[in-house]
Amino acid sequence: MALRLGQLGSGPWWRAVRGDYAQLRAPSPRSASACVCRLPGTAGTQPRRGLGHGSSAGGGSRLGTGLAAALAGMAGLAAAVLGHVQRAEMVPKSSGARSPSPGRLEEDGDELARRCSTFMSSPVTELRELGRRPDDMKTKMELMIMETQAQVCRALAQVDGVADFSVDRWERKEGGGITCVLQDGRVFEKAGVNISVVHGNLSEEAANQMRSRGKALKKKDGKLPFTAMGISSVIHPKNPYAPTMHFNYRYFEVEEADGKMHWWFGGGCDLTPTYLNREDAVHFHRTLKEACDQHGPDIYPKFKKWCDDYFFIAHRGERRGIGGIFFDDLDSPSKEEAFRFVKTCAEAVVPSYVPIVKKHCDDSYTPQDKLWQQLRRGRYVEFNLVYDRGTKFGLFTPGSRIESILMSLPLTARWEYMHSPPENSKEAEILEVLRHPKDWVH
Repeated sequence: MALRLGQLGSGPWWRAVRGDYAQLRAPSPRSASACVCRLPGTAGTQPRRGLGHGSSAGGGSRLGTGLAAALAGMAGLAAAVLGHVQRAEMVPKSSGARSPSPGRLEEDGDELARRCSTFMSSPVTELRELGRRPDDMKTKMELMIMETQAQVCRALAQVDGVADFSVDRWERKEGGGITCVLQDGRVFEKAGVNISVVHGNLSEEAANQMRSRGKALKKKDGKLPFTAMGISSVIHPKNPYAPTMHFNYRYFEVEEADGKMHWWFGGGCDLTPTYLNREDAVHFHRTLKEACDQHGPDIYPKFKKWCDDYFFIAHRGERRGIGGIFFDDLDSPSKEEAFRFVKTCAEAVVPSYVPIVKKHCDDSYTPQDKLWQQLRRGRYVEFNLVYDRGTKFGLFTPGSRIESILMSLPLTARWEYMHSPPENSKEAEILEVLRHPKDWVH
């Protein structure tokens, strides 16, 4: 199968959540490792139109499996999932990319500084390096995930109204990252939004994983250079009627001995409610579908199914949540078109989720409701520690940043022996949906 993406941009649903970030108080470049930021309000932006594409299909996973594991170990990207047996493809399509003229270099430098001043921290890569390669996909992706981090953090801090995000910047010779965490707020028990930008040589374990899946990469002097970057977030509200949400978008490059460069994107966004609210489920999935539909009508159905299949807790016979979208190894038709698709998906995070949290954060609930939330949180932990290969690989990789890897876990959870909800209860209702995924948009 094939998946075709065309040109896209910010959809109209994004107007209400993007705006001027000049008021963001961000640390100065190369600041100390931790600080606290308070984030102000939002405004609007300009929408653009999308495109279409054809059907898509799965095949054997290629490079993403092993490198995602290496990324998780090195950079603490807990959601850099591995081991998928599918890859996303797109039918080749011409690209209108062009390099900026020399006369615009100073203007572009001013624009880069303006963009970076709105982030939660200075970019991991030096500004001079980013300015030297404005058309390189590594630059575009790093700036996009930094901007997404700031947008999401500000939106969540606005909803919470009390707690601030701590900003923990970490660096090492292979790159670094920015971990932003809001904990014990009025609305959110724990909300983390992480950035990682790393490079180096693939570990032997990662290379072996690739070989085990039929991909033999040619090493140069026994090494496989790679670059990887991504944004990963998990948000756990306090109120049982406000759902947990996870999203992750990432980009990888690996260079073979003959100089051949392999690249791909991956990611997704999914919702995990404690109690089923059909209106919320429709809103979440419809927003993601609108984002995907800017690139073609066949993308959402495929990636929705992929999400349902991946977030499956086999020993429980149920999904972790009500799904969303998920894809990996997206490497066609061009970097630019794949990047535009990923950017659209990232921009859909806030409008898909924040209205749901606002709607339910002050709902009344009983101790029994809270107990059920804690039990469902236990299922979340089970999936992340038992099935998420990125998390597991990171935990067993020497030198990995454990705090960032385990950021995805809730602050509190519970396990009860042989707990089973009554028939026809609202607890049983959500279990039925988790065992039998539904189509929420048709």
